[in-house]
Amino acid sequence: MAVFEHGGDLDRAITQYGGNRKDWIDLSTGINPYSYPVSNLVSSLSSDFLRDLPDQQLIETTAQSARNAYQANFSGLPLAGAQQAIQLFPSIIEVGSKKACILHPSYNEYEAQLQKAGWQITHCHHLDEMTGADCAIIANPNNPDGRQFLPTELLELAGIVGTLIIDESFCDLYPHLSVLPLTTEQHQNIIIFRSFGKFYGLAGLRLGFVFSHSKTLKQFESAAGKWAVSAPALAIGAGALQDENWRQQTMAKLTHDAKRLDRIAHQNGLHLIGGTDLFRLYQWDNAKNMQDKLAGHKIWSRIFSYSENWIRLGIPTDDSWERVQRALQS
Repeated sequence: MAVFEHGGDLDRAITQYGGNRKDWIDLSTGINPYSYPVSNLVSSLSSDFLRDLPDQQLIETTAQSARNAYQANFSGLPLAGAQQAIQLFPSIIEVGSKKACILHPSYNEYEAQLQKAGWQITHCHHLDEMTGADCAIIANPNNPDGRQFLPTELLELAGIVGTLIIDESFCDLYPHLSVLPLTTEQHQNIIIFRSFGKFYGLAGLRLGFVFSHSKTLKQFESAAGKWAVSAPALAIGAGALQDENWRQQTMAKLTHDAKRLDRIAHQNGLHLIGGTDLFRLYQWDNAKNMQDKLAGHKIWSRIFSYSENWIRLGIPTDDSWERVQRALQS
């Protein structure tokens, strides 16, 4: 079984390079450094949210808040992060030969979970290579290179594959790329994942959503079991998703900061390959050497076993820019 790597492994950086967690700037993930301000929401939560099991009304309110925020026609189901949806889908899809096609490179958890379920996996590099797959899996925009696909392209693809999985975990930044406003109950073979924690900077809350045909959602609901998401996570998620002013201001802030990071990287010899406004992918002659150099300044980055010259950086916080710039210049 292959070893699957992830960002956010700051414990490994500390073990290898020393220091304490407070010493480090973690740029190895694509999580928004400007977290949604939950203090007002938390203060308004009664002790009932911790004492009682989540009720159906709260679950439905959160699902509807997500549906409104994402302009979705499909119904949605709250789960413990998009990761839970990724772990469940291989056992939910009903096919014969279990042949999956993943647009590569991509987030490696799709492959990890399919392998556990005994699927045959093919790496595809173009949409037309996916024709006839029992299951086609695409992240839009893609992680780590930020590759984007128009909704019309993906809806067309849905007509020539068995099941189409679209991971829209970074689509909050690019609403025009989402297929959710265009899908209806007639699109029975489309399943869409959305992450809450990435854009809202609350990954520890463990909240995400799956959108699909009502029959498919019932299968996810059954597989996830009762009370898959905590009541505080549901309540905080519903409140944040309803805050359109914060959403618009944050999108503008992240777009500005992504361009700022690109300028600093370019000034120090890194070539931009792609990315989103939550992470940037650069090319460097030896990515491991660059990771080591940044780690010497207690800045953690993400590199990839399948590429010797790709390095991914998340967006720094407002008080981290000077350190990042000094580390790149060193």
